[in-house]
Amino acid sequence: MPGKVWFVGAGPGDPELLTVKGQRLLARAGAILFAGSLVDQAATAYAPAGCEIRDSKDMTLEEMSAWLAEQCARHDTVVRLQTGDPGLYGALIEVTRPLTAAGIEWAVVPGVSSAFASAAAAGESLTLPEVTQTVILTRVAGRTPMPPGEELEALAAHRSTLCIFLSITLLHKVQDALRAAGWAEDAPIVVVQKASWPGQEKIIRGTLADIKQRCQAEKVGSQAMIIASPTLGAADWPELARSKLYDPSFSHRFRKASAPPAPSEDTP
Repeated sequence: MPGKVWFVGAGPGDPELLTVKGQRLLARAGAILFAGSLVDQAATAYAPAGCEIRDSKDMTLEEMSAWLAEQCARHDTVVRLQTGDPGLYGALIEVTRPLTAAGIEWAVVPGVSSAFASAAAAGESLTLPEVTQTVILTRVAGRTPMPPGEELEALAAHRSTLCIFLSITLLHKVQDALRAAGWAEDAPIVVVQKASWPGQEKIIRGTLADIKQRCQAEKVGSQAMIIASPTLGAADWPELARSKLYDPSFSHRFRKASAPPAPSEDTP
């Protein structure tokens, strides 16, 4: 019987942000195909002695699928190690279709996205009660076009949190789209380069007006997440709307309200 291919999310860069399941699979893998310099440390840290490790940066999708299938003929466990989460901005379906056609079993182990690692690094929350309850993961059109209706200007019109991938070299387009959607020049923007990478992480805070200049000054031109959100900087706000779940005046099936509701502005 052929082996099984596991598509493992390596997370944003720090090898310790691999899931326990991902680490266990790497530790017993006979072969690992990893996504270039983004995850090479994770691959070598957990791979067993004698494991065949291959970098995919110079391979086509056809070559990747063929390599994985070939390794399955020799090993029970074959790992495709991808940055972040395999289901987000990866070629998961394109690579797995030939495996399925060849009768090779495969499965996915999710990973920590750089969107969440960036918010964690900056100490920010992507959602806040009565501010926004929506997070949009997207990118700017470059060589890969955006489907109709998914232009950044249209998504930005929702005024929710935007986690913008693969777009740091097109930061001027991000600025143009947010301005066209009505965002103010002083709207806060956070850019995080190499979120979670030990000793390499950079956090750049600015506004819609100056974030490009700040990133240029810090020489940030790759591997960076752009976060635009009405929640940014909330730790320093004078007041916040309380979460209902933890409000003493809010009852739920695990706790009865222990305090009366706070009076509204209309209460005499």
